[in-house]
Amino acid sequence: MKKQFAVIGLGRFGLAVAQTLAENNCDVIAIDRDEAKVKAVADHVAIAIQMDAMDEQALREAGVQNVDTTVVSIGADVEASILVVMSLIDIGLKDIIAKAVNMMHGRVLKKIGVNRVVHPERDMAMRVAQSLIKPEFLEHIGLSRDYSIVELPAPPFLWEKTIKDSNLRSNYGINIIAIKTPYKVDETEKESWNINPNPSDVIKKSDFLVVLGTNSDIEKLQ
Repeated sequence: MKKQFAVIGLGRFGLAVAQTLAENNCDVIAIDRDEAKVKAVADHVAIAIQMDAMDEQALREAGVQNVDTTVVSIGADVEASILVVMSLIDIGLKDIIAKAVNMMHGRVLKKIGVNRVVHPERDMAMRVAQSLIKPEFLEHIGLSRDYSIVELPAPPFLWEKTIKDSNLRSNYGINIIAIKTPYKVDETEKESWNINPNPSDVIKKSDFLVVLGTNSDIEKLQ
């Protein structure tokens, strides 16, 4: 059975969320009061509705009470964002993700019952800054102040070694959670992913490792 989502607010962030969910075979109800934004997404999602999401009855008529998760992506209108979330909670929705425009907005959203608050601009700024500080890290996801998930090229001292023989966990306190291997098909660049690799899997020169560990331990790999 397809997962069902509602995306309320179709600015750049909300539009990208709605389209990506739809592209991954999810049923999406896309909602915005701007007719042009609704028309822009209509061909990509199951249902696109122009309406005022602060109207609780209209939300019910749109069917949001039936979705698995609701994403509230209302832009700079903090009051509207909070009121929409409150309506969703009154309707009985349990899984709500909401975009915050600043830290205070985020704290309020958490207090009234949002499961996950996202700060797209802050998070992107942090990722850009990390890429400038550590250009060898292709991707960096901070899990906390001390722990991260990082994608990086396989260091030369690991080439042609099995994960077991690499001793990364015992020597560095690092776990390999995935291996990405690039390859070509008819001059087209592709990649294969080995998620949760086996201890006997061999690390190749062309591989990229996705590792989990403390920031200080990950830096020792460089």
